[in-house]
Amino acid sequence: MALVEGCKHSLEISVPADEVEAETGRVVGSFQKRAKLPGFRPGKAPPGLIRKQFEGDIRQQVLENLVPKFLNQQLDKEDLKVVGTPDIRDVHLHAGEPLRFRAEFEVLPTIELKEYKGLTVAYQDPEVTDDDVAQRLEEIRDQKAEYVNVDPRPIEDGDHAVLALESLSGVSGEPVKQEEMMLHVGGPDTLPAFTENLRGMSPGDEKEFDVTYPEDYGQAKLAGKTVRFKATVKGIRKKEPPELNDEFAQDLGDYRTVDELREAIRKSLFAQRQFEAQRVAKDKLVETLAELHEFPVPEVFIDRQIRSRVEQSLHSLAEQGIDPSKLNLDWEKLKSSQREKALAEVKASLLLTRVAEREAIHATRDEVDQEVERMAKQQREPFAALRLRFEKDGTLGRIASHIQTEKTLNLLFEQARKTAEN
Repeated sequence: MALVEGCKHSLEISVPADEVEAETGRVVGSFQKRAKLPGFRPGKAPPGLIRKQFEGDIRQQVLENLVPKFLNQQLDKEDLKVVGTPDIRDVHLHAGEPLRFRAEFEVLPTIELKEYKGLTVAYQDPEVTDDDVAQRLEEIRDQKAEYVNVDPRPIEDGDHAVLALESLSGVSGEPVKQEEMMLHVGGPDTLPAFTENLRGMSPGDEKEFDVTYPEDYGQAKLAGKTVRFKATVKGIRKKEPPELNDEFAQDLGDYRTVDELREAIRKSLFAQRQFEAQRVAKDKLVETLAELHEFPVPEVFIDRQIRSRVEQSLHSLAEQGIDPSKLNLDWEKLKSSQREKALAEVKASLLLTRVAEREAIHATRDEVDQEVERMAKQQREPFAALRLRFEKDGTLGRIASHIQTEKTLNLLFEQARKTAEN
């Protein structure tokens, strides 16, 4: 065996000539049974003729039978854990001679774990102030607000104008036309041109005006365009949030008083912020762990992770309505830009797996089933059907791996020495 570099290995393998001849005889016999040659009944053509007639196919079948068998024997003998598919080169197969070939492949690196318990990380539990709770209460009141019609009068900032809106020019394709829509006049999400033109109009009024949309506007149809609209005011509504009292709290759930609701909000905000703060601390712990360990990383893992990162980027673009095929992307440059992060992620994954092995951390069947059950409810599918599908497509294994990683991160965090952030 030769260590080429990092995780790359090379093996020169020789299969004795008598093994090659015996295997060739078996393959020829198999071809002989199936061969249909002119002048011979099926299975009766002489072996010499079969060898000559199907020489290329027989050679290929002999290689497919012998190469994996003898390669795996040698890998087991040398206790090498191969990742990816070995590359078979320099194949020599001639009658009466041993079969010789070279296999190049990568193996899992040997990681000698250093101390991973008691690592130092900046962390302190988050604070939730009375102002934070009050702000969240206001957000809930805002979500539960009702829109109440007001008597006809000129529109003011803060009003919600009910409009019929139609584009007259500036839009390619189908015009914009809505019989009834609501616009928050003076609102932060309302384009200034709408606010300026609607302010002072009364129900029944009609007006034509231009609106210039920003280049980065969410709808590609309108982005960067100047559109002429005709607007008809149909009514005015005011947003009225509910009163903050015990009745409001009771309507929201299992709370008797506003104070109980406030306490529930405080706990929810704390849990949310604690989760986020711990996630940051765990990421830092993994970085520290990676800095303490130097080991080679298989290229096949890095390539796989780069592909995953690129696919995520493309998926994200597609969700924004952008067709990646029309962007003229430089794929090599894109892959190259992802390499450093992909390497860090693979290194972290290998380290966490090694710690999990040392600590005998794994996902239990119950834990995996709980996650599948959660996803089944979310997707409104029967649990048994979803579990079976996940078992077949490999998702079950990925769920178990994710749970194992989270449990390992929790161990690192629990065992870490936490210092107050500067």
